Amino acid sequence: MSTPQGFAKRTFGKWILVGEHAVLRGVPALVFPTSAFGMKFTWVPDSSSLKVNFKGSRGDELKLVFWGLIEHALQKTKRERSQLTGELTIESELPLGAGLGASGALCVGVGQLFSQWGYISAGDTWSQRPDPIYEFSRELENLFHGESSGVDIAVALEGRGLRFMRGGERSPVEVNWAPHIYLSYSGKRGVTSDCVRRVGELRDKSPHLGEKLDLQMREAVEVAERALKSNEKEGLDLLSRAFDLGRDCFYQWGLCEGPLDHHMHELIQAGALAVKPTGSGGGGYALSLWEHPPKDTSIPFFSADVLSTGAF
Repeated sequence: MSTPQGFAKRTFGKWILVGEHAVLRGVPALVFPTSAFGMKFTWVPDSSSLKVNFKGSRGDELKLVFWGLIEHALQKTKRERSQLTGELTIESELPLGAGLGASGALCVGVGQLFSQWGYISAGDTWSQRPDPIYEFSRELENLFHGESSGVDIAVALEGRGLRFMRGGERSPVEVNWAPHIYLSYSGKRGVTSDCVRRVGELRDKSPHLGEKLDLQMREAVEVAERALKSNEKEGLDLLSRAFDLGRDCFYQWGLCEGPLDHHMHELIQAGALAVKPTGSGGGGYALSLWEHPPKDTSIPFFSADVLSTGAF
């Protein structure tokens, strides 16, 4: 929250249940905040040039991208770095390139900071829009994704499970039970912009297949929504089917090779009912669905709680 002494905000990482990639073309996505990962931004005003401290287990990773993002934001708002003052501390537990929305959380933090400074609310471009911080942050995220759907930005801002449609709906997900869904790292970072490009190339080469996969991902979303609204007994079978439909899209997009493919097979061997990538694919984290919490201690799991409000 903003105070007379300065500024303090937190932003949220995310995991996507289903809807990846096809969300760019109007298919809904079901997205939830991470309870274990996030970022905190604290700014203390003074008259000296802006000083930035990076803390947390993943704070050092932000050093590689933060100032480039700030320069991009300054260009958009027609400001100079010399105008930035005070001391900013960013604490991050979100790994970059893991499909957990680190770039979205960072862009929202910068968007909120620029709003606090009055740089976007007073601008002609964003002040006329219904949600200027969301729109500004989404445009910043294009720097990372090439083309941002806005799904990571939405959950980073709101910190709750959302049914998200690009350019439209952002409504709460109806959940009647708590499935055992876990996140685990594949051992390889994914590059979102590269994965988006590869899906685009497949669509250019095989438009019919591209359309078919978007429709299949839409079906995965519809099945997952029915599963979450159902009871646990019926919902588990439906959710397994939604996972399978989504995973098959990733395989046909060519985004499951190498360590990610190996890791998903490892999860099935450990007893998971169903698995799929989450995020852009190509690496990063996998989602696994279980009848009971996993007992395999050789795999570091994090709970992907559909009831989470992002309270990290």
